[in-house]
Order: sequence, then C-alpha cells, then structure tokens
Amino acid sequence: MGRRSGWGPDDIGDLTGSTIMVTGANSGIGYEAAVELAAHGAHLVLACRNLQKGRQAADRIIGYTPSASVEVLEIDLSSLESVGRASATFNREHDRLDVLVNNAGVMGTPYRITEDGNELQFASNHLGHFALTGLVMDRLLTTTGSRVVTVSSLGHRQGHLDFSNLQLEHGGYTRARAYGNSKLANLLFTHELDRRLRAAGAGTIAVAVHPGWSRSNLTVSGPALGGSALIARAGRVVGRIGGQSAASGARPTLFAATEPGVRGGQYIGPDGLGQLFGAPTLVGAAKRARSAPDALALWGASEALTGVRYDLEPAEGLRPPARAG
Repeated sequence: MGRRSGWGPDDIGDLTGSTIMVTGANSGIGYEAAVELAAHGAHLVLACRNLQKGRQAADRIIGYTPSASVEVLEIDLSSLESVGRASATFNREHDRLDVLVNNAGVMGTPYRITEDGNELQFASNHLGHFALTGLVMDRLLTTTGSRVVTVSSLGHRQGHLDFSNLQLEHGGYTRARAYGNSKLANLLFTHELDRRLRAAGAGTIAVAVHPGWSRSNLTVSGPALGGSALIARAGRVVGRIGGQSAASGARPTLFAATEPGVRGGQYIGPDGLGQLFGAPTLVGAAKRARSAPDALALWGASEALTGVRYDLEPAEGLRPPARAG
C-alpha cells in the first residue's frame, strides 16, 4: 500500500450494497466516519449506548444525505449482556457485514467495576469489542472482502499488560494506565485476530487505526487522565485550541475501512508531526503492541472473561503450550 498524500473522504469509492457497523457512532470520530460512509452509499448501523442520541445522529446524517440508509442498534459495550443482545439482533436482521468499526470508548474514568466484574475502561474499550466481533464473525466471514477496523490511540504507548494483574484489580490503578492498557489491548487483539484469519484462509482482514490528536468527546469533554478538576479544565481548553477536528480524526478510520490497498495487521494513523494530525498513512506502534506471546495470552484471557470463543485457531508456532496431564 503506497502512501497517498492528502487522502480524504472524496477518495472513498462507491459503497452501495455494503453494510457497515460503527460503534459509538452518535458523536465524535465515530459519527464523522458514519456521515461519510453513508454519503458514499453504505447502509450504516449506528451501534450506540444511548438510543435517543443514536436516533438524533441518524436524523442528522439523513439531513446531510437524504438518500442515506441508516439504522440504530442499542449496545452498551461495558455490558456483555447488552453486547450479546445487540449482536443477536444484528445477526437476525442482516446477512452480511462488510466492515465492523470498533470505535466506541471511554477515557480516564475513575476506577469502576462493571456488572460483569470487569474494570470499566478495559471492558468498554477492549472486552466489549472482542465479544461483539466474535459474535458477528459469521457475518464477516461470509462477506467477501470484509474488514474489522479497531480504533486504538497514541495512548497505547502508556500501556503495559501484567497478566497477573490484567485489570489492575490487585492495585496500581491510575486513569492513564488503565486507558493505555485498553488501547494496547486493541492493537494486540487486531494482530492476533488477523493472524487467526490468515491461518484460516479467510478473506476477512483486521486493521487498527488511531486518530491522532482530535477534538472528540474523549479529549474535549471527557475527564482528564490526571484526575484533578483543574487538569480536566486545562485539557479541555488545550484540546479545543490545538486538536484537529473530529472529521479529520476520522480519516484514518475511513481509510482503513475503504481503501482498496489496505492489508490485514496494518496500523493507520496521521502522517503529521508526532502522528498528531495529517493525512492517513501506515504508522508504527510500540514494541509491546507487536508481541505475539502477549497477543495470544490476551486472547485467552479475553475468551475467559467474556465467554465468547471464536472458531479461529491460532497460527502454527504460536499455539499455547499443552498442559501437562
């Protein structure tokens, strides 16, 4: 895949006949991606936690593109029951899924345990998407050229997974560490999923992206990672002044979802200084994000925590060691 300077939404081809699901599509980067995908002919499934806000987003999209085909699917990624219910609804009503965009997320939340016993950021940003992807995998596998696009972050570089304290349940919780861990998990998940898809000879690919520094709800209205009210206010001001627009932040997602030359396992982000802004291109990730053993261990832990098991085997040479008798 060659780098294309200045790539933008106008470079997206005709998506008529395709079905694309975007989680967290009622605002920010997810919404901006949905606007463009719908404008280019795709049927959009806006998978949102707040049904009312999802419907308002759908109305806005139709206002921009009266011919747009849009529906809203209620899903709370922090709740495995909600993920199961939403995926069952989708599978019942759709026979194809061309692109799943795992976009929804939370950042910098105080320590909180979900109804399933998982830490909120890890549950919302990673486990919910791991479960959702697995539960709609049949639709992806039977759709020619399908893709799973998972939105990570520059914050993955702050992550370091300790599998004896995976969700920081034994101490050491900070908002930044938990967020970084969840975004690191997004990348490890993408790499392991793509390895398994290739080992199975599937036509589906898995790709990761990050938006750079954008004025999304996470960076503008969300709580600061440091936790203090003063830092939170300062972060919101700096985000409004310095960050690129959510529409610009959506470009790596749109590129990964639609560009013909994208290959499985790639990581797409902005090409500007420090990957903070610019046109989408291939970018590098932290060494920890490329660890095959960590990706395999995370996969096993995610299956255990969600109860969702994929019918995809690990690649040869990366299988976990057999347990002694």
